[in-house]
Amino acid sequence: MIGGGWEPGQVKRGASERATQADPAPRASRAPAGRTGTASRLPGPGASGDSGRASGAGVPMEAETPAAPGGAQPRALQPARALGSLLHKIRGKVFTWHILKTIALGQMLSLCICGTAITSQYLAEKYKVNTPMFQSFLNYCVLFLIYTVMLAFQSGSDNLLDILRRKWWKYILLGLADVEANYLIVKAYQYTSLTSVQLLDCFGIPVLMALSWFILHARYRVIHFVAVFVCLLGVGTMVGADILAGREDSSGSDVLIGDILVLLGASLYAVSNVCEEYIVKKLSRLEFLGMLGLFGTIISGIQLLIVEYKDMANIHWNWKIALLFLAFSLCMFCLYSFMPLVIKVTSATSVNLGILTADLYSLFFGLFLFGYKFSVLYILSFTVIMMGFVLYCSTPTRTAEPAESSSVPQVASIGIDNLGLKLEESGLPETQSAVL
Repeated sequence: MIGGGWEPGQVKRGASERATQADPAPRASRAPAGRTGTASRLPGPGASGDSGRASGAGVPMEAETPAAPGGAQPRALQPARALGSLLHKIRGKVFTWHILKTIALGQMLSLCICGTAITSQYLAEKYKVNTPMFQSFLNYCVLFLIYTVMLAFQSGSDNLLDILRRKWWKYILLGLADVEANYLIVKAYQYTSLTSVQLLDCFGIPVLMALSWFILHARYRVIHFVAVFVCLLGVGTMVGADILAGREDSSGSDVLIGDILVLLGASLYAVSNVCEEYIVKKLSRLEFLGMLGLFGTIISGIQLLIVEYKDMANIHWNWKIALLFLAFSLCMFCLYSFMPLVIKVTSATSVNLGILTADLYSLFFGLFLFGYKFSVLYILSFTVIMMGFVLYCSTPTRTAEPAESSSVPQVASIGIDNLGLKLEESGLPETQSAVL
């Protein structure tokens, strides 16, 4: 202020001060209004709040007293809120419809494999029938009668004759790999132990991942390798449970030959599964099953006449044996029919991780059918395998397609393993069959 003059701000401040002195009660009542919730939870300060509001000087002191614990309470809840947010994110990432559907489909395949194991064991233990090649031959015959015949009635480049003219030698190799994979794994039981077969059969998973990397251009993350390790840890737990429960078989006549057969069979399974994923996602499921039924029937039929004709002649047929063969063929047909559908929406690697529980289902049924001894480690093994399987499916793999031709649509997918890629939907019928 200059020369005793006045400023508008001073008048306003003076007016507000006089209003405060004239009517202190409304200001006192407005001061703690924002903290009434905190004051009501503290009976000590709340009881003296009315007397404090009688004077303007006591209002701030009384109002600040309950503010301290009220301000500390949100800070104390921060770790709980962070934990709750983390659990919500995990639940939103793991418990999704896609993962639940993948788990259900994978366990359906495991039950099909369990059915083949139980029927084969019944035939071997009760009726002394050991004919793995004949059982595979029955399965390929059913595939031939259904899918190969359907393929023969297709038109255009999807016709059976047109596919044979262009790619017959590729499907011969595929049929040979699939037939021999089934035969070598079963044959290995004659030379090595059950434990060796269960452990070494997992060798197919890293082989499958390596083939998927180079052939299908799948790109994995660290979490996928951790998930595979968790699943293999669950298999090790299952083998330990077998030993403790007394299911360890004798070592057989030649352990080294048996172990080599298992490794070869697991590797051929990996080759077959990678080819299946390639054909199903880039061509069609009908082509895969139709060509496999054709060449699988031919190859297994020839091998049946060479290695099992004596065993076939020694079978004392009755309706029970015939029913077991029929049940085995039905389970194998369901396995071969549904697996391409599951691979199309996931991947060959995730399917092979999911069906690791098949041995456990066989053990659970064996508790009632074959008198197996129960072990808590079986439950632990199942839980660990399922945890690894869910962990693998929780993070999508990335597919890096090389830019080789402008006529083929490029795929840069970060979805769950391409989620059913079909090149025929792009309107390129000639290109889609020439890819394989």
